[in-house]
Order: sequence, then C-alpha cells, then structure tokens
Amino acid sequence: MKKLTYLLIMILAINSCYLLKENGIEVEIENNSDAPISDVKFTTSENLNSIEFETIDTNEKVSDFLKMGDNKTDGSYVLAFTRENGKKEISTAGYYTNGGTLNSQVVFKIEKDTVFASTSRY
Repeated sequence: MKKLTYLLIMILAINSCYLLKENGIEVEIENNSDAPISDVKFTTSENLNSIEFETIDTNEKVSDFLKMGDNKTDGSYVLAFTRENGKKEISTAGYYTNGGTLNSQVVFKIEKDTVFASTSRY
C-alpha cells in the first residue's frame, strides 16, 4: 500500500509541475546567413506580446521565452526581420489553439536566401 501511495504522490508531483508551467514558447533564432539581420521581432499572429532583438550577427544564436498569457484564439508564431540589403522578411511556424501552445520550442534558422522553421516538445 505504501508503494502505491508513493507512486501516486510522484505522479501528482510531476503533473503539477507541468500544470504550473507558464503558458508560452521558447524561441531560438540562428543567423546562418552571410550578413547580420536587424529589427528582429518574434510574436504570435495575435501580436499581443513580442520578443525583439535589435541585431543578430552572422553565426549568432539567440533565444528567449515568449509569454502567451493574453492569447485567447488560434494562431501561429511569426518571425519578422530585415536583411542587410533592407529586404523585410516574415516567416511563420507552428500552431497554438485557444491561446495555448502545442509545442515547447520553435527554432528558426536563417540562411542566405531562406528561413527554416521547426517546432518541438521537450
């Protein structure tokens, strides 16, 4: 009986950590292009909160956590930035529903002429 009680306590403890986790997503942006990028903004399609980086240099990787407590509808994640030649780019990835994220992390890899995006759950 003690083993069953300990098992139940462990399961509840693990689940409570997940339930107490703040609603949001970790973003990682890696600049693999030949030049720095500027005016980098990561947000959701609802555009309620955002993470901004002034510049990300060549071969630099940055990360941060986007809080999504105010999000209430369905949408996707949006990365906007400006290349060295002044060209503005927008890339979308992933999906969230009813304001809740389905993934733990979204990764953007910026190349010379394209952007690769992937989502994952840890």
